Amino acid sequence: MSATHEKEKTLQRAIGQNVESSVPGVEVLAVELSADDRFTVFIDHPEGVDHALCVRVTELLADYRRDYAIDVSSPGLERPLRTSAHFRGAVGRQVSLRVDSSELGSRKKKLRAEVVEAGERAVTVRAGDEALEIPYEAIVRGNLVYTEERE
Repeated sequence: MSATHEKEKTLQRAIGQNVESSVPGVEVLAVELSADDRFTVFIDHPEGVDHALCVRVTELLADYRRDYAIDVSSPGLERPLRTSAHFRGAVGRQVSLRVDSSELGSRKKKLRAEVVEAGERAVTVRAGDEALEIPYEAIVRGNLVYTEERE
């Protein structure tokens, strides 16, 4: 697992616990490093994400501002997918995945595929005629693929 991916997972756990326990209903979907000193926190809320909620979450992350520039964002149309629950909600949809191929014993690092099944430990996707089972811990990035016909 890359150092960046490990750092993102560590930040995700800490930030997720802090934000989700402090702001009722908020889910931290993903924390993504865009540089060594900058990250984006993708959040969602049953009533939607507005500017005020992003500001509130940013204020909760004040301790991180010593070391990082922080962006807080709604999930957008190409929503981040990281957990089994996220992938269960994406069954039948196209996703874009970047995987840690060392954990898969595969050369594939990036793929676009349809989510076929989302189990507790792995997601099964179909890329062309090939079905692949990918453990969640091997997924570095996962996002829905926006298609206009889904509107």
